[in-house]
Amino acid sequence: MSTLITLVVLAVIALFVISIYNKLVTLKNRHQNAFSQIEVQFKRRYDLIPNLVETAKAYMKHESETLEAVIAARNQAMAGLQAASANPTDAAAIGQLAGGESALMGAMGRLNVVMEAYPDLKANQNMMQVSEELTSTENRVAFSRQAFNDAVTAYNSYKQQFPPVIFAGMFGHGQDASLLEFEDSAEIQAAPKVQF
Repeated sequence: MSTLITLVVLAVIALFVISIYNKLVTLKNRHQNAFSQIEVQFKRRYDLIPNLVETAKAYMKHESETLEAVIAARNQAMAGLQAASANPTDAAAIGQLAGGESALMGAMGRLNVVMEAYPDLKANQNMMQVSEELTSTENRVAFSRQAFNDAVTAYNSYKQQFPPVIFAGMFGHGQDASLLEFEDSAEIQAAPKVQF
């Protein structure tokens, strides 16, 4: 009788450990899938940027430095995406992607400021279409990034709870996944400076 009780207890423990393992795998797969979705949106944006630059070149002959900076930042962001795509759970790769994206957003911001000085460019049909597609893609990137960060948070939260924290390292889930953050949080929280 005691052997039967021991076997039942061991079976319950084994099922419990199996359920923890399965949930860890499910949550890891969800955050990797969420990264795949954001990767699609990044690639779309990276493909649109050369079209924007080519359209702007005809009007902005004296702004080649700004246009070259946009292309260089795009290439840096693409390299970060490739590194992160190879291993979406690697904090360094996600950090490289975030750094590339920050550089790209800065270069695109400078390009938008320069474009304000060229009303003919802003009125160009091709430029308006590419700009609209980029805006739409930016919205998709933001949504995909939020979904990715939510999936990463769910994964990290589950594996840090008790009792999964006991088994996570043994099952190859020891390292936390990294959130994809582009901005400096201290800069975001600072009040904007307005001067008249």
